[in-house]
Amino acid sequence: MGFSKFGLSHSVLEGVKAMGYVEPTPIQLRSIPLLMSGTDMIGSAQTGTGKTAAFALPILSQLGAHDRTGPRFLVMEPTRELAAQVETAIRDFARFTNLKVAVVYGGVGYGKQTDALKIGADIIVATPGRLLDHIQQGTCKLDKIKFLVLDEADRMLDMGFLPDVRRIVERCPRERLTSLFSATIPPEIESLIKWTMRSPETVEIGLRRSPAETVKHVIYPVSEDQKSDLLRALLDHVNYDSVIVFCRTKNRADRIGHMLKKNNHAVAILHSNRTQREREQALKGFRDGKYEVLVATDIAARGLDVANVSHVINFDVPQHPEDYVHRIGRTGRAENSGDAFTLMVAEDATHVHAIERFIGKKIEHVKLETFEYKYTALFEDAKPGAVPMHEKRVRGVRLSGGYYFGPSKRKKR
Repeated sequence: MGFSKFGLSHSVLEGVKAMGYVEPTPIQLRSIPLLMSGTDMIGSAQTGTGKTAAFALPILSQLGAHDRTGPRFLVMEPTRELAAQVETAIRDFARFTNLKVAVVYGGVGYGKQTDALKIGADIIVATPGRLLDHIQQGTCKLDKIKFLVLDEADRMLDMGFLPDVRRIVERCPRERLTSLFSATIPPEIESLIKWTMRSPETVEIGLRRSPAETVKHVIYPVSEDQKSDLLRALLDHVNYDSVIVFCRTKNRADRIGHMLKKNNHAVAILHSNRTQREREQALKGFRDGKYEVLVATDIAARGLDVANVSHVINFDVPQHPEDYVHRIGRTGRAENSGDAFTLMVAEDATHVHAIERFIGKKIEHVKLETFEYKYTALFEDAKPGAVPMHEKRVRGVRLSGGYYFGPSKRKKR
């Protein structure tokens, strides 16, 4: 039955199908029925569990057609990056509707955002500060909001946004459906819940902090200008059935995909800018074995049900530890063995350290014996006295390439 059992609208189900989603994740299984029934909900789940679809699919199904009277669905996010990701996902789910989506965040000009709001957005995905700016400038009103989602609430707390969030919620009608998602529920969030929500149901999905025991994962340190060469060498060296290569951006996924095609690999590319037909062909071809390599971004790959993936290669180190676990979870499924490789350059040291802390173990650093490496200071990590780059501020030692070695020789004054 998949997603069809929830009573979602036909157009939303078409969007789900176009995204390649087959079976709902645990957070979706429990959240969608609650939101379809009009119940306020607290979701305790991490990034990468499918929670965007968990709230977007039922709410999009209830919005109906485009309405110029004002925005009816507001999603609050703590960062510009998350707002952009969620807006892209919602556009994909709503692609067979005439609903209009606007994304509002700081760090960029107001022009395009103001235009999108004036045209008449049904859905707004926003960060708190910039949304308040638009409200104060009179370019955005929230008096028609029927559905409110506070996403990553604990991160908004950490960033000091809760006062802004409260001011925004005060502008919304009291009669609305409210959902709040947070990996943790500290006292400040509990206070926000009591003030914002009415008799909410709680959905808790356990976080998988460690990769499956059937997955062997290693890191390949490499200089920035040799990443593409090392990727090609790995694919030539490794005996694999099927590989997913994860890239950080859509442009890089396109570039890596085309590079591998030129090297006679059967490649499919999957990200949010691909057309529906391209996505369907990519997924079907990869599942059927027509393509041996799938190059994808995180936003396109989440929620995909692709079995028998023998290898995952992180061409780019994920910026959030949860994404690392999610990515390499594409292999080693159903007790099958799998391999996960991560290409690491010097600037990735902080992110790799965060991943290792998150999963509670060090990831082995290895070199491909047949590859002619250029020197990178990352190779010095194993030397006695070597201090990784992420410890710079703590240890106060001098820089040598990408890593720091030994104590500072600065004289005391």
